Amino acid sequence: MKKVLVVIGMLVLAGMILAGVVWWCSRTSNPWNAATIGDISAPVGYARVDGSYAEFMRSLPLKKRGSKVQLYTGGDARFQFLSTGVIDIPMLSNSEQCADMTMRVRAEYLFSQGRYSEIRFQDVNGNTLQYQGGASRKALEKFLKKAYGVCSTFSVSRETEPRKISDVQPGDVLVYPARKLEGMGHALIVIDVARNGKKVAIMCAEGNTPARELHIVRNPNPISNPWFFFDGDESMLFVSIFHFGRNELRHY
Repeated sequence: MKKVLVVIGMLVLAGMILAGVVWWCSRTSNPWNAATIGDISAPVGYARVDGSYAEFMRSLPLKKRGSKVQLYTGGDARFQFLSTGVIDIPMLSNSEQCADMTMRVRAEYLFSQGRYSEIRFQDVNGNTLQYQGGASRKALEKFLKKAYGVCSTFSVSRETEPRKISDVQPGDVLVYPARKLEGMGHALIVIDVARNGKKVAIMCAEGNTPARELHIVRNPNPISNPWFFFDGDESMLFVSIFHFGRNELRHY
């Protein structure tokens, strides 16, 4: 009987510890205190995909544990519960919102690779904005600030192509323009992908309105956070509080 009570006591203690860990992870930004996105562990049984874009995004630095998402104009953004880690990239403009952040990450990747001629975006009228500043950081930032003013979720959606969730890659965007009964569109960028056979797990990042720091989207399930899991044949993709149709996972 005494041994049974000891075992029960140990199980209760283990349950309390687990509950404490879950509570901590459900409330804290960057609970892993990871230095980069790549320092966050892949889900058990899943292997991260390879590629230069994937490696670039895994190298993105994170702010320390407990950091809050800041507005461009200063102060804490609302809805901190949607973020599970702040990506440490200085903002460029008060116009750098959700679609703009997906463009920013793509441009930064291509710039880091010296692929300057590939840095281009379509504006809302379908005109192509072509970067021509070469290796000049100042020119890149000037180009992006101009693009932010004339691009949107509508233009990002229009210039990209659908991709099946089974084929998802780092750098893909989840994007929809304004829908009926919804005042605004929204866009996320897939910043990491891991696979287990046909199953996929993705990690996403977003900006938002008003302009705020790029941050990792929180999975409300603290055990899965920050990964979202798919079997590969879903017709609707749910990521945190957002939902995307089959054709709203897109790529350049």
